[in-house]
Formats: sequence, C-alpha cells, structure tokens
Amino acid sequence: MPYRAPTDACAYMPHMEAIDSSVMDEILEAEKSFNPSSYTSADVLRAISKDRLDPYDFGALLSPAAAPYLETMAEKAQRLTREHFGNTVCMFTPIYCSNYCDNRCVYCGFNHDNVIKRARLTPEEVEVEMSNIASTGLTDILILTGESRTYSDPEYIAMCIRTAKKHFSSIGLEVYPLNSDEYGYMHECGADYVTVFQETYDPVRYEQRHKGGAKRIFSYRINAQERALMGGMRGVAFGALLGLREDWRKDAFSCGMHGYLLQRKYPWAEISYSLPRLRPCSSHKEDDTSVGERDLLQVAMAYRLFMPFAGETISTREVPRFRDGIVNICATKISAGTSVRIGGHSDVKDQGDGQFDLSDTRGVDEVRETLKRMGLQPVFNDYVRSDR
Repeated sequence: MPYRAPTDACAYMPHMEAIDSSVMDEILEAEKSFNPSSYTSADVLRAISKDRLDPYDFGALLSPAAAPYLETMAEKAQRLTREHFGNTVCMFTPIYCSNYCDNRCVYCGFNHDNVIKRARLTPEEVEVEMSNIASTGLTDILILTGESRTYSDPEYIAMCIRTAKKHFSSIGLEVYPLNSDEYGYMHECGADYVTVFQETYDPVRYEQRHKGGAKRIFSYRINAQERALMGGMRGVAFGALLGLREDWRKDAFSCGMHGYLLQRKYPWAEISYSLPRLRPCSSHKEDDTSVGERDLLQVAMAYRLFMPFAGETISTREVPRFRDGIVNICATKISAGTSVRIGGHSDVKDQGDGQFDLSDTRGVDEVRETLKRMGLQPVFNDYVRSDR
C-alpha cells in the first residue's frame, strides 16, 4: 500500500459525508469550561447526592477532589448499576478480520508503517472463525478490522456481517468510520451497534498522534456515531484512549459529554462507553501518560453516576483482578476468549499480528464461572433481533 501524505486535520476527503451537526462544537465548548483543579469536596459530595447530574457535576466526579470519595462513589455506582441492569453482565468476544491499515497512528500496532505480519481472513476463514466462536455459546460478537478501505472495503465488512448473522444474535462493528448510507447498509446486513474510539478529544494532540490516513480527519471521526444512528443503528459506543493525552480527565470528560449530547439528540439510542487505556504494542512500548487503575475506576464510576442507563465495557487490556472488580461495581459488558490476532480463533495459517498486548487471556468458561462465583449472572446476549 503506497504511503499517503498527511492531510489537514479538518479537510474532508472526497468520500467523506459532511453532516449538519453541532455536537462536535458543543463537546469542545464544554471541555473549555472544564477545569479539573477548580472543584472542591463540596462539589463532589453534592454531585454524589444528586439523582440527576448535569455536566458540572460530572466534571466534579472526574476531578482530583473526588479521589477521597471513591468508596462512596462505588457504593452509589453499584446501586445504580443494579437498578438499571440487575446483576447481569453481558459477555462477548471480538473477531479481528484484517490488520491492514491506511493510517499512521503512532500508538497502534496496526500502524501502516509498522513491519508486522499482515493478514485478512477469506470468506471461508471468517466462517470457520465465527463457527468456532459460536461453539463457546457466545451470541454477541464485535467485528473489527484495520482501517483500510482498500483491504476491508464496505463489501468485505458486509460479508463478515452476513456470515456473523448466521451464528450470532447481536453484531457490533468496530471498523473505520463510515457514511450514514454505508451504516444503513451494514444495518440491513445485520449489524446492531457501532463502536468508534475518538482516541483523544484534543484536536492538537489528535493531529500529533495521527500522522496520516483518513483517521487524521478529526471532525469526520467525531461525527461517526451520529452518522451510525442516522443509518439506523440501535446503539453506539464511545471511547477515549486514556493516556494518549497528558490530562486524561479532559478526554474522559469529553467522551462522557459526547454520549450525553447524542442521547439528548437521539433519545431512543442505546449509549455505551468503553474504557480503554493505552497499551504497549509493536510500535509503542511505553505509555505516554500513566493512567492508574484507581484513575480508570474513577472514570467508570463517574460515567455511571452521570449516565446511569449507559452500558460500560471493560476489555482485556486490563488484568483479571481489575476486570472482576469493576463488573461488580459498574461495568455491564466484558469480553472473554479474546484474541487480537488475525485468525486467532482457529488454526488459520500465517496469522496476522495483533493490535496490542492482552492482559487477560481467560476463556469464555473461566470468565463465566468467575462471574457466577461473584453472585453475578453472565448473559450471552442482551438483545434479540426480530429477524432471527
């Protein structure tokens, strides 16, 4: 794949759809007023005591002033989770279908310039992989590819969805951002929800970390979830890659606001947050900014108190101990039996290299039994399509 010169971070490429939306401006404006060091203990306690939080309260829960009150936040977060989700935890697994990528993200193992083993599953291999995953009992799958319209074009993604539809009740996408009509097509094929990580909500930092490719266009990416909802998807998920920016609290705040604003604009949409931290990979062995487990827990609990009905997903980027703890407080979805390699769910030859290093390699049965021992109810799907 020939090298693509960096493009202006605001200039859309010819294939990109521009929508009439104020959400990006509202997010950036809200972040301007968020000063983590300005909050007091009184602000935090007031936020914890309220039934309905506003953005100012959300900021208080993310601030350093909230650190002494994490136990109190945990008690309320757990209560709200049980009120809205019961004691259920949804289990799923991702399938990586291709690791070809056109982007030059300095922190990612799939970076176009990285010398790694590239691979893309054939339709026959996709069928084998998905059949193997389905044999574990899981009925919720997340389809991922590297961000390359050349190697994983919309028709390739649609093929993966149609194959998944034969085996799974709920199908999610974590691929490059699409236009609203393309999301509509993916929905017709059987996809239910879309996950897009903005990575960082700081346009300057974003441009520094995304050196080339379509992902460099900040505004196109930030509007992806709205285009997905316009295309008919029932749900969308948001994530900031915490640690990519010096002040992780601001990225957590903007990510929370992103879901909040789209929920207000599309009240019927299912909103979910992912909780990724920067992980070592082939081109990035050290974290730029340390985001500790207490920090990540604080973010997760702040999301729960701010958006009590939103889902929260905790991935295998985190160690088993932390994952087990957070699902007992506020996370509602957990991956299991994860492989980030291409062909990792079968004996496909010449497997492609993975995106990042895993911290939890437990299989489906082990995670399920752990949840049961904790008094939680593992479920393999929280949604059933009407066309199955």
